Amino acid sequence: MSRPELRLSSSAFRANIDAVRARVAPSTLMLVLKDDAYGHGLSWAVDAAVHAGIEWFGSYDIRTGLSVRRIAGGDARIFAWVTSTDEEIDHALMQRIDLGVGTLDYLRRIIARAEALGRSARVHLKIDTGLHRNGILPEDWAVAVAEAREAEHAGLLEFAGVWSHIAEASDADDDIAHEAFLDAVRVVRESGANPTALHLTASAASWWRPELRGTISRIGAFCYGIRSAEGPELDGIRPAASLVATVVDLDGDRVSIGIGSFDGLPSTLSGSRVGTPGGARTLVSVGHTASVVEGWPGARVGDEIVVFGAGERGDTSATTLAERIDTVGEEILTRLTPRVRRVVAD
Repeated sequence: MSRPELRLSSSAFRANIDAVRARVAPSTLMLVLKDDAYGHGLSWAVDAAVHAGIEWFGSYDIRTGLSVRRIAGGDARIFAWVTSTDEEIDHALMQRIDLGVGTLDYLRRIIARAEALGRSARVHLKIDTGLHRNGILPEDWAVAVAEAREAEHAGLLEFAGVWSHIAEASDADDDIAHEAFLDAVRVVRESGANPTALHLTASAASWWRPELRGTISRIGAFCYGIRSAEGPELDGIRPAASLVATVVDLDGDRVSIGIGSFDGLPSTLSGSRVGTPGGARTLVSVGHTASVVEGWPGARVGDEIVVFGAGERGDTSATTLAERIDTVGEEILTRLTPRVRRVVAD
């Protein structure tokens, strides 16, 4: 193996999905796929999720949503929530992608494109519950709801959902956000038919705060086996990917492995523990294309080192590494460059 590999376990991924679904039921799991499925590879993740019975996908942007549509087929529900161009809106309408709408301007542009194309847009309005991340302000909410209902009556829009993000900074702050969300939902219900998709929570809040869940829970990291930084281990969840590199050189009581910062491995991870045939050893330093690891008796060129992941020698997770440098496990995975081959292990 001349290049490092991110080895993907479809069985672990599907087992994680099953564990998350059981945890959040009766809320429906929306599998989030942003950042190329958290660095795992979009095609692999969507295909495995379809086989696991996932019906809702969170694509973040329309471009990713279009790729999901090609892989998952026409029956999947795909939710894209980043504000997009008119051309992207046109593609979304043609491919029946649900659109998350966080501003009045975006809502009006979607309605205008729906009218121009003679198509109906499926829309989820986002209320700002205090995080201030692209949401309609409470003082503008009634206007947005009224315009959405008017477009719905004209056949230009399906008012499919209400959603928001929460900070997950404290239970008290999230309770306040939940109350604001419920108040926004009440305004929508008073205006007409009840939208079926209500979603407020992502991974951590969906897992730990069942009272905050709506009819849908948007979950990405936990499905891939990425726990929250400083958070506890999760029952039934294990990493769906392992980062593996081989020994390329021996130098006394140290070995060189074929992975470095050019592969996306942060140089600040020196001092971390990695899995070797001789047990856990220290990652001494990270170079551009190779790194140095503390040796073990009988080390040989070609031996495999598990930098993180599941398995007999993969007791270090991406989040464990991330905590050393004050970040999150998602960053460790999404930093990996195309030099790291994605390989389906099972």
